[in-house]
Amino acid sequence: MKNIVIKFLALMMLFAFTSASANEHAAASSEKSSTHKQENYKSQTFTQMVSGFLASTGVVALVNPDPNEVNAKGEKMSDFHKGLGRVIMILITFFLFWLAIAKGFEPLLLLPIAFGGFLANIPVANIGGAHGFLGVIYGMGLSNEMFPIIIFMGVGAMTDFGPLLSNPKTALLGGAAQFGIFGTLVGAVALSQAGFVDFTLQQASAISIIGGADGPTSIFIATKLAPELLGAIAVASYSYMAMVPIIQPPIMKALTTVKERKIRMTTLRHVSRLEKLVFPILVLVLAILVLPESTPLIGAFMFGNFLKESGVVERLNDTLQNALINIVTIFLGLGVGSKLAADQFLVPDTMFIMALGIIAFSVGTAAGVLMAKFMNLFPGHKVNPLIGSAGVSAVPMAARVSNKVGMEYDRTNMLLMHAMGPNVAGVIGSAVAAGVLISIFS
Repeated sequence: MKNIVIKFLALMMLFAFTSASANEHAAASSEKSSTHKQENYKSQTFTQMVSGFLASTGVVALVNPDPNEVNAKGEKMSDFHKGLGRVIMILITFFLFWLAIAKGFEPLLLLPIAFGGFLANIPVANIGGAHGFLGVIYGMGLSNEMFPIIIFMGVGAMTDFGPLLSNPKTALLGGAAQFGIFGTLVGAVALSQAGFVDFTLQQASAISIIGGADGPTSIFIATKLAPELLGAIAVASYSYMAMVPIIQPPIMKALTTVKERKIRMTTLRHVSRLEKLVFPILVLVLAILVLPESTPLIGAFMFGNFLKESGVVERLNDTLQNALINIVTIFLGLGVGSKLAADQFLVPDTMFIMALGIIAFSVGTAAGVLMAKFMNLFPGHKVNPLIGSAGVSAVPMAARVSNKVGMEYDRTNMLLMHAMGPNVAGVIGSAVAAGVLISIFS
């Protein structure tokens, strides 16, 4: 027993000695590290500290930029993009603020995009970089197509197919507006062959979809066909969607007479609940059978609409129409705005994309109006050509613009519900067009 006690005490003493040695070694290491840190710190006078602070301000970064500064992609930036380019882009975002707040041009889209662009051009902070919060937002929802799909669900939940079902011929106006997409595709390819730009066929296809004025679809197809142009295409598409009230009215007025703008359309027939329930399923089945590449967008759109028309899941329908789509719109706007950074926006490729985009959008608007005029050549109820411009899929902005322009000439002529027919047909049409283009290269 005595031997056991002696061995136990000896073991305890050995353990205590080992622990003490380890503590001394850790303390020595800590002291060495602390000493190392102290050696790296150099005391500064108050004047030196103030000078260092001033050198780190945004003013200095704009006037005398860091020659080693890199952009969100880790690439070196030019002096123009680091200085004057940022100032230009900040002024552009202020102009977008003015359009959204003073003029009321789609503030739900324009304000988040403009503010994201403002943040992306702040020097030093690198908010749009991979680890900046704008870069994180862009990566989590735009580059992987998640935000566009959710947006389509919400738009579907807010869509009423009644005007389209009550007057099916207005679907022709939505189809005609897609001419802007394919016409611009041909134009972009022709410019590439002429040597003005250097876009591949896939890139030209992704750019042309801007003609549908459908931001989610533009992001979806760009992710598939031209991910390197995703930022520029997203900015162009959402910018033109927000500026529908500026771009469309001059085209509509140039292609119509005052008499045509005053055309009154017949009252829409009542559409039964069964028709509204069958329609989204029927469209989705046709998409699956004929063009499965388009089903992610069309499926999300019809899912949202089916929940709405079922009438038995009001909580889900309300979430899609309000909370969910509002949250995603905020994130999507900021993510798109992150691509308004000077080094990404003020470059030749983006300028060409913006130019081709507005041509595509204008051609789509004109095609819808001209199709309505063509339809009026045949016997039957006349179509007000102004609703043809709603064939682009900017829902419901384009329909509201058609109604607003019509009421300028006749305050009692309400065209909104009539314009919603080609407007929702345009949403389906742009998704189908995207599926066609994707299927060509798959």
